[in-house]
Amino acid sequence: MLKKLGYKFKNPGLLKTALTHSSFANETSIESNERLEFLGDAILGCAVARFLYDHYPQASEGSLSKMRSALVSRTNFARFARELGIDKEILLGKGEEFTGGRDRESNLAGAFEAVIGAVYLEAGYRRTFRISSRLFENCLEKREIFMDYKTTLQELVQKRSGSTPRYKVILEEGPPHSKYFHVEVKVARKVLGKGSGKSKKEAEQAAAKKGLENLEVLGQSESSG
Repeated sequence: MLKKLGYKFKNPGLLKTALTHSSFANETSIESNERLEFLGDAILGCAVARFLYDHYPQASEGSLSKMRSALVSRTNFARFARELGIDKEILLGKGEEFTGGRDRESNLAGAFEAVIGAVYLEAGYRRTFRISSRLFENCLEKREIFMDYKTTLQELVQKRSGSTPRYKVILEEGPPHSKYFHVEVKVARKVLGKGSGKSKKEAEQAAAKKGLENLEVLGQSESSG
């Protein structure tokens, strides 16, 4: 289980708790991963800051903040969860499973944070930092997380039609301290894409990325026709 993590849990029960979504916990009366998620979120924030501080000695505070925001985004944590195989191991309630919860970014990101929290409890900060740093390095090599999809979409749309994309929050989920936003981007009256994130900015970037993908598909179909 989770071989790609590079760590073998001595206490399998701790790992099981980290993988237990609240929907499964409610159905089985066992502890969910929410407390471990809270802990892992804090540990990852510290680990990211130290990693960037060490690896980019010439970077300004503003640059470091931008990189940190990209690395600790819910979308990025969900990506880590898929890379580690957490998406296949997470325990979900029947309703959550049926409605696509295994692919939901909030579930995946939360489980990833919980697993990191569990590693910290069992192995301490140094081991957790080494594991996290390896993930950060692989992510930074791809560079995709630093793409400004909103700017790219706006430039493309203005070039094609002279219009400006408009973003609208269509749904907010979660408690005040842990909101999750769903956003759509429109040009004129046409919806180009939809996206989600734990901030409006993150959700807008996700929607813009989807909009760019849809425009690319549209452009290919027009050129082939």
